Amino acid sequence: MNEERRWTDADILSRVDHTLLAQTATWDEIRELCDDAVKYGTASVCIPPCFVREAREYVGDRMKICTVIGFPNGYAASTVKAFETREALKDGADEIDMVISIGRVKEGHYDAVLQEIRDIKAVCGGHILKVIVETCLLTDEEKIHLCKIVTDAGADYIKTSTGFSTGGATFEDVALFAEHVGPGVKIKAAGGISSMADAEKFIELGADRLGTSRIVKLVKEEG
Repeated sequence: MNEERRWTDADILSRVDHTLLAQTATWDEIRELCDDAVKYGTASVCIPPCFVREAREYVGDRMKICTVIGFPNGYAASTVKAFETREALKDGADEIDMVISIGRVKEGHYDAVLQEIRDIKAVCGGHILKVIVETCLLTDEEKIHLCKIVTDAGADYIKTSTGFSTGGATFEDVALFAEHVGPGVKIKAAGGISSMADAEKFIELGADRLGTSRIVKLVKEEG
């Protein structure tokens, strides 16, 4: 099977943010997630903010740590998101995945969304910022507009989904992002990626990162 594939397991794993964001997640589960991420060479672990300090102490410099801000609904005040970001970075996070205010988008208040992303990016400094726009709640027109907003704000990635709403990443949305994001903005597909075939197609359509827990599990099962 692997001979017919364009991407090796290692290629795919290097683009995976190995993720555990369930409300019931425990430190033992996060520690196992970190162990698997290091073993299989993922891009990062994506974990709840409350575990960032412990995870940083546990993995040292062996693995990048990603965490979420304003998660999963995105409607916290911008000042609160900025505070969350500062605390996460202080605790040792390398990458930040923030959720925008969908309500502001629905109102057409794009300037507020732009300013919020700029503010969080300023806090991030040289750290990677991924902007979660929750595509399942948006029209195509809104998605296209947000591609411009994320680009203009100087964020590093546009990300499809939290995985906690009515749907996750779709091939159509990743293709739409690839057509409309500006130079230097990468794409993260997240939510519902459950097979190697799906992972490969998302990458081929333009996704640079994949937010998923299933890919590492599949590789472990194959091994």
